[in-house]
Amino acid sequence: MDEFEGIKEKININYIKSPFIINTIFSLLSKKQLLNMILYNKRLQKIALVDIEDYKKESGKYKIGERNGKGREYIMKSNILIFEGEYLNGKRYGKGKEYSEYGKLIFEGDYLNGKKWNGQGKVYYDDGQLEFEGEYLNGKRNGKGKEYYHDGKLEFEGEYLNGRRNGKGKEYYHDGTIIFEGEYLNGKIWNGKRDESYYNDNGECRIVCEYLNGKMNGKGKYYVNDELEFEGEYLNGRRNGKGKEYYHGKLEFEGEYLNGKRNGKGKKYSIIDGKLMFEGRYLKGERNGKGKTYYDNGKIQFEGEYLDGKRNGKGKIYYEDGKLMFEGEYSDDERNGRGKEFNEEGKLIFDGEYFNGERWNGKGKEFYKNGKLEFEGEYLNGRRNGKGKEYYENGKLMFEGEFLNGRRNNNGKVYNYNN
Repeated sequence: MDEFEGIKEKININYIKSPFIINTIFSLLSKKQLLNMILYNKRLQKIALVDIEDYKKESGKYKIGERNGKGREYIMKSNILIFEGEYLNGKRYGKGKEYSEYGKLIFEGDYLNGKKWNGQGKVYYDDGQLEFEGEYLNGKRNGKGKEYYHDGKLEFEGEYLNGRRNGKGKEYYHDGTIIFEGEYLNGKIWNGKRDESYYNDNGECRIVCEYLNGKMNGKGKYYVNDELEFEGEYLNGRRNGKGKEYYHGKLEFEGEYLNGKRNGKGKKYSIIDGKLMFEGRYLKGERNGKGKTYYDNGKIQFEGEYLDGKRNGKGKIYYEDGKLMFEGEYSDDERNGRGKEFNEEGKLIFDGEYFNGERWNGKGKEFYKNGKLEFEGEYLNGRRNGKGKEYYENGKLMFEGEFLNGRRNNNGKVYNYNN
């Protein structure tokens, strides 16, 4: 049942004799409803206070109440043109142009069965600038097409499927430089090479990389504020393989990565003067395994084992001139366990147990600068406690007995020598 028949049944318009009542009813109807009623009934055409020929000019040709051929549509209250084009059996069919409620052109192209965007079409920004041109199917972008920036420069050209980028395509910067060239899938970059600038929480970033199956794979570069931050290898969108990190253009790290984190061999450099600070092994981004740290003069500062970024296990510390300062065991970055301490001349000054970086508990030995034994015995809380022996610098025994809080306790023997 068409629209007019529904109205006619509801109000029994043919049984109303009064022209005044009929015109009152007309005033309550929409423009489309009014036009359909007038076209159906010649009696109403005579009574209605409207210009039927003017309606025909505005709304197009009609056959048995349906639009066929060229025509126009308006917003009734504002009389603003919202469509002009071709119709078939009352529906938009063929070429047409669609306008916004403000009268701006928003689409021009082909229609089918009342639906826009079948065949070639163009979409416009609010100010009338071309936004897209290409092929449509069932109201969605399908086939080849082009997208434009608001200033009219080409942003993308390629293939579409169901309204999304699918197949081969190219993206461009405003200056015409290619951002990406390759293949898309469901609107996402899939396979090809990418060089893209965009903004995120860290500021302006740029990625130059190869893509495979929608993720970064192969060699790539990552920029922050137009400065290179990383260059190296990617796998499934993460840093994997060899790579280099930079800080404001200066090399900060070079080594191996796994799942986006430092993993394997690596070297860390000073961002001030570029000198080597550390070289060794990493695991999940932290120092793990054997490693070395360096002074500014290039001499080794520490060499030993790390765990979770801290010194753990056996290790050695050196003075800046390269002489050994300490060798022993570490835990949580502190001296813990057995160790030996040396003075700047390379002479042994202590051999014993450490805890949290201090000489602590258990047996130990202290030495004079000349390397001669000064004390051997027991320690508690960093002090001589328990049995012990003290020696003169010439190596002769000075005292043997018990100590408490670092001092001799009464129980002991003192030795004196005449010569």
